[in-house]
Amino acid sequence: MRRTTLANGLRIVTEKVPGVRSVAVGAWVGVGSRDETARQLGSAHFLEHLLFKGTKRRTAWEISSAIEAVGGEMNAFTTKEYTCYYARVLDRDIALAIDVVCDLVSEGLLDSADIESERAVILEEIAMTEDDAADGVHDLAMSTHFGDGPLGRPILGTIPSIAALSPRGIRSFYRKRYVPQAMVIAVAGNVEHDKVVRLIRKAVRHLDERSEPMDSPSGTSRARTRVTPASVSVKNRSIEQVNVVIGHTGLSRFDDRRYELAVLNAALGGGMSSRLFQAIREQRGLAYSVYSFATHFADTGLVGVYAGCLPSKVEQVVSLAREVLLEVANDGLPDEELLRGRGQITGAMVLGQEDTGSRMSRIGKAELLYGDIPSIADSLARVDAVTGEQVQAIAAELLTARPTLAVVGPVREAQMERLAASL
Repeated sequence: MRRTTLANGLRIVTEKVPGVRSVAVGAWVGVGSRDETARQLGSAHFLEHLLFKGTKRRTAWEISSAIEAVGGEMNAFTTKEYTCYYARVLDRDIALAIDVVCDLVSEGLLDSADIESERAVILEEIAMTEDDAADGVHDLAMSTHFGDGPLGRPILGTIPSIAALSPRGIRSFYRKRYVPQAMVIAVAGNVEHDKVVRLIRKAVRHLDERSEPMDSPSGTSRARTRVTPASVSVKNRSIEQVNVVIGHTGLSRFDDRRYELAVLNAALGGGMSSRLFQAIREQRGLAYSVYSFATHFADTGLVGVYAGCLPSKVEQVVSLAREVLLEVANDGLPDEELLRGRGQITGAMVLGQEDTGSRMSRIGKAELLYGDIPSIADSLARVDAVTGEQVQAIAAELLTARPTLAVVGPVREAQMERLAASL
């Protein structure tokens, strides 16, 4: 891996992967939904859509056809703290991929007509998400746990917030946030670093002309998140299943104990052999889908359990899930489960590096969020060093507090009262 920082602050990281014929290019921008004010809600994701609608040099059709004509793929995604635009092509087409991806982030046209047409598309996307209770309960869990602050608001925005966004406001958000010092361009595959730097330097030559520079492009001035008191939120929906998320405050991405939490999470609900899956689905047949997750942000995190079950079983599922969490917090993990949790993390870490897209994501995200790229060997060593005592300690710290509960589905008021009382 090699790294170069241009004079304007743009960081370029590459990883040469001998023996492959593909290249993945990603533009990582240090802005996400938590960087929006309440009046800007949905702007980061709106921009992700709009930048594909055309640049000063390419129409929307020319953007998509340029990559598809060489058999490549291109897409983007927005999170709470960053946005990524990426393309994957054959190594012979690296110059094209770099030019198109860099063109998107540096030369967005943001035409008023495109803003209005894409506004309608995003409203449809919000409606689609509302129809998917399994996704919607995670948004509800974030708002339940983090309240009406930046982390608690939906990435897509809301129907009123999207309807209220003005073209002027979106363009200002773009000019302030999409600046060189807030970006990382990551490239992985059959590449030469110096050639990549030359191509990127040419492709982003107009970035320095941006006005309205942001005060803190790397997000270092983000206000520390205040977690709301334990609470229960419910969206009563006429669907077949009840979807629940039990949430506990987790760790920030800068907390070294995140490796211990990763092993705990894998053992608790990371697969079919996990304790939650075995207890809730295999042994009792209470739910089809059940898993745990650990999400990290700059200053906090969320550890949670998701389950989808019949309305008549929701109280049993929540009670049993809480029992499993407290059991691990009180008694820890036996050696067998500890080894299985460590093995699941290390195996996934290595297998995830089998394609250039995953390698590009690893180095781009690490450079953007940490300013450092640990080797795979270092990361594997950190996981292998996790002990049973450390796992129990982190479980006792995080999982014994009263949790928040988010519920989407057909639940009766009496059920909700009993669920709230059981936490």
